[in-house]
Amino acid sequence: MRMTVGFVAALTGALVLSGCSDPDDVGPPVDGPSLAAAIDTDAVIGDLAQLQRIADDNGGNRAAGTPGYDASVDYVVDQLEQSGFDVDTPEFAVDLFHATTQTLQVSGRQVPVKALTYSPPTPAGGLTARLVPVPSDDTPGCEDTDYGGLDVAGAVVLVDRGACPFAQKQRVAAERGAAAILVADNVDGDLTGGTLGSKDDARIPTGAVGKADGATLRQGGDATLTLDTTVESVKSRNVIAQTRTGASDNVVMVGAHLDSVPEGPGVNDDGSGVATLLEAARQLGATPNVTNAVRFAFWGAEEVGLDGSTAYVDGLDDAARADIAMYLNFDMVGSHNAGYFVYDGDDSDRVGEGPGPEGSAGIERTFDAILLQLGVSPDGTDFDGRSDYGPFIAAGIPAGGLFTGAEEVKTPVQAGKWGGEAGAGFDPNYHSAQDTLANVDRTALGVNAEAVGYGIGHYAQSIDGPNGVPAAGDARSGARAGTGK
Repeated sequence: MRMTVGFVAALTGALVLSGCSDPDDVGPPVDGPSLAAAIDTDAVIGDLAQLQRIADDNGGNRAAGTPGYDASVDYVVDQLEQSGFDVDTPEFAVDLFHATTQTLQVSGRQVPVKALTYSPPTPAGGLTARLVPVPSDDTPGCEDTDYGGLDVAGAVVLVDRGACPFAQKQRVAAERGAAAILVADNVDGDLTGGTLGSKDDARIPTGAVGKADGATLRQGGDATLTLDTTVESVKSRNVIAQTRTGASDNVVMVGAHLDSVPEGPGVNDDGSGVATLLEAARQLGATPNVTNAVRFAFWGAEEVGLDGSTAYVDGLDDAARADIAMYLNFDMVGSHNAGYFVYDGDDSDRVGEGPGPEGSAGIERTFDAILLQLGVSPDGTDFDGRSDYGPFIAAGIPAGGLFTGAEEVKTPVQAGKWGGEAGAGFDPNYHSAQDTLANVDRTALGVNAEAVGYGIGHYAQSIDGPNGVPAAGDARSGARAGTGK
């Protein structure tokens, strides 16, 4: 177990009561310091080892719609039930994407390409058109003005990755009349893909190319792109469990996605978030002495478009949505070249999307303070829509959480603050077969696991104060009026 001096001093000396069967037989109040101190990083690593084993036994991944995912659900359910929780595994529909032929030839040269999830297929025999690079700026291909008067009608356009979702880049290109779009990676390393979000958002064939190839392709030329793709409808499951104690109209909901990409075991993305929440659930127990109920969610099909979390939020009626005081998201908390990021709830960084719903700024301040107490100076990270907080903030529910970085590049300033390698991706193994237990940064995982425990325990006791969120009733209804669903 890893404890900091600050947390040990703050600890009241009471042990967290876990797995108690009688709701009237509760222990001392659980708060941020006590739950943080109870988190055992070795137990988190043990869960990661089990998720790695599941992937190894099931073709190397735990992707939605596969036996590896089903086995992951069974493991999480078993751990929660052993801790006394009643567990639900609600089903939802998911569209599974399959790509067979994926080829790109530009001016006679073969270039590796990977179809983005939900990309429409090219015509039989492929699509041949001129390749038109779009100038790169702070929002590459994200806005109509990025095209600067370029004639891209009928062309294959090339844009750089970053700053906005792939679906937005594809939509802008389609509206300009492009026949297809290629997105060049913004970091060195193996070719990584992405998703257009849903089959309904998919408009033109969309593929990804590597950073070096993207730079070469900026010379233009004639491109022949072939993407043979199909979409299959199947069922998947979320895993949901809630404490039996605490106010049910002030639910502190916490989540991590349980599926991996098909290319690898997903031990950091997002086994690290799953294992951290499992340990928090074990230490909290099903009947803790808390003011507010805590609801744990392990989402399915995040990697194919946030399908599990979207289905969950869409399936709640107004009253059930109003009962959720906040949503805390933990997607990748042990990256190999780790950064320490907190979701930018107040948009103080002025990067990408705007602020989160009212209360998100307070959540950001809380996690900033926790990490500072743990000896880490965090940076902000944008609510860019790439993880399961998306459906919650769309519904006006305040959100926040922690993140150690994906394919983005660590700057020299960040390397000076946190260590690691400047100029390399925070997770060089992102969406690959190398996202294994061996490549998890255990120091970052330990810090974040403790911070997650502190945040859950803190808000389980109180959502009030300057770093709180709107209270149940008129204050909450007023804050959410006019938002989302």
